[in-house]
Amino acid sequence: MALLGTLVNGVCIVAGSMIGLFFSKIPERYKETVMHGIGLAVILIGMQMALSTEAIIVVLLSLLTGAVIGELLHLEEGLNKLGEWLGNKFSSADDDSRVAQGFVTASLVFVIGAMSVVGALDGGLRDNHEVLITKGVIDGFVALVLTTTLGFGVLFSVVPVFLYQGTIALLATQIERWIPEQVLNGMIVELTAVGGLIIVAIGLNLLNITKIRVGNLLPSIVTVGLVYAVYLLF
Repeated sequence: MALLGTLVNGVCIVAGSMIGLFFSKIPERYKETVMHGIGLAVILIGMQMALSTEAIIVVLLSLLTGAVIGELLHLEEGLNKLGEWLGNKFSSADDDSRVAQGFVTASLVFVIGAMSVVGALDGGLRDNHEVLITKGVIDGFVALVLTTTLGFGVLFSVVPVFLYQGTIALLATQIERWIPEQVLNGMIVELTAVGGLIIVAIGLNLLNITKIRVGNLLPSIVTVGLVYAVYLLF
């Protein structure tokens, strides 16, 4: 079932939001420790994925080309500016804007990220939902925290999450019609490895060890297909 991971992700967001409605304030030390535990788990999953590579040169070149494209397009900066603009736009409205702000803020947090893309592709291509289920746990805790400060608008972010990740997963199920199975299997291995390293970067950021611009690495998910095609020619 290609949409299983997306459904679990959505349920976790709803559950986290509902629980968050019952808390006015969560002690900072609890939030910090929980997020550190999640960060460690994310790193483990990312490393397991990264170690699956059969051609490290493909992974390296994909990350390099993707990083260059991301930096040229200023993806990370653009995403941050979009979030700030939307937040300022809604926060200047009337009291009902609190709901809109919660919705927009949570949607950006949950939708924008490597785990959304990699997890949805993994679910559609290999029926493997581990990444999206892990993302769902993370999103559930984040939704809980956001709801305590932004209100029930966070709950509605489940709609764009489902539409975005569900669309990617369903499209991924049709890729086999266009690409030979042997080539596709090899590309999936390298895509998994590249995505794994990006997920490791997310984990390191969650632990506050680094401040890697993960958004600028997202093009690597696309360039890995091109790099792998060239790799097969040689």
